[in-house]
Amino acid sequence: MMTEASGAEGIKRAATSGNKSVGRLIDTLDSYSIDIGKTHISLWDALVVAIVVVGIIVVAQLVSRFSGYLLKRIKGLDDAQRLLADKLATIGVWALAILIGIDFLGIDLTALAVFSGAFGLAIGFGLQKTFGNLIAGIILLMDRSIKPGDVIAVNDASGRESFGQIRKIGIRAISVTTRDMKEYLIPNENLMINQVENWSYSTRNVRVRVPVGVSYHADLELVEKLMMDAAVGAPRVLVAPEPKIMLAGFGESSVDFEICFWIADPEEGIGPVRSDVLKRLWYLFKENRIEIPFPQRDVHLKNADEFTRIACP
Repeated sequence: MMTEASGAEGIKRAATSGNKSVGRLIDTLDSYSIDIGKTHISLWDALVVAIVVVGIIVVAQLVSRFSGYLLKRIKGLDDAQRLLADKLATIGVWALAILIGIDFLGIDLTALAVFSGAFGLAIGFGLQKTFGNLIAGIILLMDRSIKPGDVIAVNDASGRESFGQIRKIGIRAISVTTRDMKEYLIPNENLMINQVENWSYSTRNVRVRVPVGVSYHADLELVEKLMMDAAVGAPRVLVAPEPKIMLAGFGESSVDFEICFWIADPEEGIGPVRSDVLKRLWYLFKENRIEIPFPQRDVHLKNADEFTRIACP
């Protein structure tokens, strides 16, 4: 698998010509060898391969980090474009490093043809999902439909829908962190073939709806004014678009309203801002004596005398 012009032979000739002690050591290492078919592999060859492989990994990592550092200094690139460029640069660096290593070691790729049958097929099937997720991640970054910082809807283990912020798009999966600090790893390919609810695709503004019921005896105009005051004065609620107060319907026990307002930071959660609005509304209702009714039901007796006889014998 290693030819006479390989890096191991070149290093051996250079070392033996410059220092006899080193040459004797290399000859000793080279004397311990095995033959696999027509391939001669010595302990010296294995040592050179190990050193070259480690060197390639170290150099590739350093070059990859340096390219990432340079990309961070380039102005005019957003986070998604910078991440895409970093991934492509990393893939290119590793591919080039592998080719240089193969050339340096003098590996004859035709000798690997014996492994191109069932073993190669098994490797291909095993890496199919990995390469699929890699390509899917690159496509997602290219069309910018999913990018770090976006807020998307996810389903937890119980099937309940939640939401989280994308922290990282990796080679295999994206990392999504919810408000409960749970981290979900979603394969990139799933985001390509399934429907994704992205709360911040074209804009970060998200509409929040808060249902509220009041008594049928309440002044509806005053109720709407108090609801508007509660929404406008709450932190994180946007002034534009303006909050809306909608009459949703007439329930069994209450007149049902819906407070609709917008926020620009969905990654901070919907529960806290909804809680702030409801707290403000609670105190405003108490100050103005607006009643929030308990569930109630009217019962009509067709035969009051019969009921009195049964209830009071």
